[in-house]
Amino acid sequence: MRPPVDTAERPLVLIWEVTQACELSCDHCRADAQPARHPDELSTAEGKRLLDQTAAFGDGQLVVLSGGDPMKRPDLVELVDYGTDRGLTMSLTPSGTDELDAEAIQSLADAGLRRMALSLDGADAASHDAFRGESGSFESTMRAAEQAREAGVPLQINTTVCASTVDELPAIRDRVADLGAVLWSVFFLVPIGRGRLLDPIPPDRAERVMEWLADVADEAPFGLKTTEAPHYRRVRRQAAAETRADGEGGPSDAENRRASVIAGDGFAFVSHTGEVYPSGFLPESAGTVPADDVVEVYRESDLFESLRDRDALGGKCGACPFRQVCGGSRSRAYAHTGDPLASDPLCGYVPPEYDGPLPWDDAEDPVRADGRP
Repeated sequence: MRPPVDTAERPLVLIWEVTQACELSCDHCRADAQPARHPDELSTAEGKRLLDQTAAFGDGQLVVLSGGDPMKRPDLVELVDYGTDRGLTMSLTPSGTDELDAEAIQSLADAGLRRMALSLDGADAASHDAFRGESGSFESTMRAAEQAREAGVPLQINTTVCASTVDELPAIRDRVADLGAVLWSVFFLVPIGRGRLLDPIPPDRAERVMEWLADVADEAPFGLKTTEAPHYRRVRRQAAAETRADGEGGPSDAENRRASVIAGDGFAFVSHTGEVYPSGFLPESAGTVPADDVVEVYRESDLFESLRDRDALGGKCGACPFRQVCGGSRSRAYAHTGDPLASDPLCGYVPPEYDGPLPWDDAEDPVRADGRP
């Protein structure tokens, strides 16, 4: 078993948004992606300098090339090959378009690509294409998933949870299994970019979805993680406590040492122009690469250091006994309040003796009786 990562020293995941160019117009896009590439994107040489810097985090550092649509970069295969040669674990989140064909996927596989993450936000063409804003996206995504399997590239499926997609989750789960994916990453909407126009689910519905996801994780043939919803870890620990008949108290000391990955703490993001953010959903810059060293920015900047201090959290998150294993979505707190250390408004858990404002006071969400999340 590999030793745990010290997230004060290195992120588990570093995402580089290689471009914001994309042919799709997805409802949730935090980047407000456009068809054309930005003239100030990091060049190939600058990108390689960033990968050189990133390699200093340590062997096997995970790098995810994202967008927009990274397939819009003509040097994409070159970047994957270079990162692989530098000892990085290179992954990719392309868009479901015709540019992602068998030849492109095989070239990426030959360059050393270790995983491909495709987005699936509906269980069929009608719902997925409507969310993605492009007819044919579902078909392209299904084809790319099969081609990735043929090329020997492990597949991850990413799904957005919001009011318009939540009822699709059981059917999407079945698709994930049918595709042979190794991981289902379930992203709970953060209202930035075009995502501001979408309706999130309220806290009590989120709680039920996470309880359902915990059951899925126990039974599914694939791994499961949540994105921008670290309180999923709290839900699982409460369920485990109930199973042990130990009540619903705070986590054990061992569980406290296993913190979640949140913006700035185990996670870093580099924008298409080189700005270093704690997350793409928390667009506060702590430096600019390659002029600034991404390792120094991650380890030493005031912003990143503050986000790693779970005892500095405010509101309900600051009073929560699960703050070490959860920590709340710093991105969602920032999107709602402008303060990345504020309470996450999606979490419905009330810490003992907490008497501050509750996030669901104005929510209307009738409990379902049909067994769906």
